Amino acid sequence: MTRLRYLTAGESHGPQLTAIVEGCPSRLPLAADDIDRDLRRRQLGYGRGGRQAIERDAVALLSGVRYGLTTGAPITLVVENRDHANWGDTMAVGEPALRSEPLRVPRPGHADLGGALLYDLDDLRDVIERASARETAARVACGAVARRLLAEIGCRVYSHVVEIAGVAAGCAVDEEQLQRADDDPVRCLDPQASAEMQAAIDAAGKRGDTVGGLFEVVAYGFPPGVGSYAQADRRLGGRLAAALMSINAIKGVEVGLGFAAAATPGSEYQDEIAYDPRRGYHRLTNHAGGIEGGISTGEPIVLRAAMKPIATLMHPLASVELDTHRPVEAHVERSDVCAVPAAAVVGEAAVALTLASAALARFGGEALGDFSGAVAAFKARIAKR
Repeated sequence: MTRLRYLTAGESHGPQLTAIVEGCPSRLPLAADDIDRDLRRRQLGYGRGGRQAIERDAVALLSGVRYGLTTGAPITLVVENRDHANWGDTMAVGEPALRSEPLRVPRPGHADLGGALLYDLDDLRDVIERASARETAARVACGAVARRLLAEIGCRVYSHVVEIAGVAAGCAVDEEQLQRADDDPVRCLDPQASAEMQAAIDAAGKRGDTVGGLFEVVAYGFPPGVGSYAQADRRLGGRLAAALMSINAIKGVEVGLGFAAAATPGSEYQDEIAYDPRRGYHRLTNHAGGIEGGISTGEPIVLRAAMKPIATLMHPLASVELDTHRPVEAHVERSDVCAVPAAAVVGEAAVALTLASAALARFGGEALGDFSGAVAAFKARIAKR
């Protein structure tokens, strides 16, 4: 089965982040600029910490692309960590002249304790470096490749922030508005809510606290008939939910109307079906979020994700030292106050990667023309039904 898959490697303060994308069809136009745009967007957002002032993320394409076109071979992507220069001995691969003092106090809400117990580690630095959200820069790079592939079949993926610290946006949005989300400091399309969100972030920062929120990812133009009801692991909604849940600090996912559907009568929730020669089969509403029975409907795919407050606090919470079990305050690592706007961009990448992989599994094609041609042929077939 043809599918797009990826692997990432690297530590937060190591020399670089490395990613390999496999399964991308040949002859797809791809340039570093296609990827750098999303890397820059990931670094935006009100409430980000000092790390963003150090890094200027840009990708190096090291394999799988020649003369501006993918070759069908695995694509290697590298993003340099500029901050590595300040972490020489601490992140040394070999034995350094002087080892750094091991970190032995896990932070509540992080992978610190679980990772140390899982891998039998004596220094929490080994967990912190890989569990860090810095890894999402590599994921965004991979997602940009998927986004470029989806564009060839008319699919566009956007995101926006709908809530931070309990302040919720109150406006409906369309594709034209979503294209302007990056113009706002918190990527919110409701100006009044945006101002209140920024004030809430400022207040949390002054308290030494952090805040979370909700973001929405919307994919337009994805073809119908992708996914399956036949097996659980092929259901498109399940795959998309898993992709969003794999992002650091995400604790909940909704598809379409989501949890509100539980309080909605069936007569009001179900999306009635219509047909016209120009649009073919379509829904009169989109409460299902573009997915029914595990299969895409052709309507916009709408997903929301809930991000918990960032776990590192400037006024640390109670913890326990490894092995001694001595009660102490948690270790403080440099952190953001709010990363919901950035997480939304990571969410775009997660959705794009999942949709691209699902589309390749459905339509196949080792070369771009075979893939896009199969999508066009399917659309032509169902238009006659």
